[in-house]
Amino acid sequence: MPVTTRQLIEWKQQGRAIVALTAWDYAIAGLLDDAGIDIILVGDSLAMVALGYENTLPVTLEEMLHHTAAVCRGTKRALVVCDLPFLSYQESIEVAIRSAGRALKEAGAQAVKVEGASPDILATIRKLTAIGIPVMGHVGLTPQSVYQLGYKQQGTTEEQGQQILRDAIAVAEVGAFSLILEHIPSELAAQITAQLPIPTIGIGAGVQCDGQVLVTADLLGLSKKQPPFAKTYLNLRQMATQAVGEFINEVREQKFPR
Repeated sequence: MPVTTRQLIEWKQQGRAIVALTAWDYAIAGLLDDAGIDIILVGDSLAMVALGYENTLPVTLEEMLHHTAAVCRGTKRALVVCDLPFLSYQESIEVAIRSAGRALKEAGAQAVKVEGASPDILATIRKLTAIGIPVMGHVGLTPQSVYQLGYKQQGTTEEQGQQILRDAIAVAEVGAFSLILEHIPSELAAQITAQLPIPTIGIGAGVQCDGQVLVTADLLGLSKKQPPFAKTYLNLRQMATQAVGEFINEVREQKFPR
């Protein structure tokens, strides 16, 4: 049976860990879905891993919809969440409704993700959920704020930690069904997880979150550079490079095709 947002909340109540990974095309999505992943996030990280940008800011809504549609075609069970890219929801609630609505209506996603917890973002989450668009929140290190925050760990002081806690509570109160906690101290993530009725999905936030997410390119060893909190389970980049090298040699030595 397909995973639902309600099921994720039930899993938190049951203490069942939630597992999420990112995808950017049909092949990767099908692989993750067949393996039994719970959530597939079409993250705006695809700006870097699939499109070659330096950060997430340049990717457009049209590009996100294109990749989300491909992921949805490869997914049967997992919940597919489309990351709304920079400036596709911050301008106004009306713009956010159109962007999020297209993610569900045109691309086939079951939910969208937005970053931050400013008053405007909270109002946007409240409105989207009110009209039937499930929203995943995201606090801590928010990559769309890279020019303000950089990529350093957030919430390292008492004041910063309390603000992130308040932000997390506020995001849950306005209707988000889950919350990404990125690159914050594990003690802070544990405190947030204990106080929220919705599941927390950690990335660089310790083991006590309700679930974990990684960028699949990092997990498979496809990234040239990865964050310090990621783990590489397979050096696919090296293996693929070796395979291509063998093919080149066999063609040049006229051993393929035979």
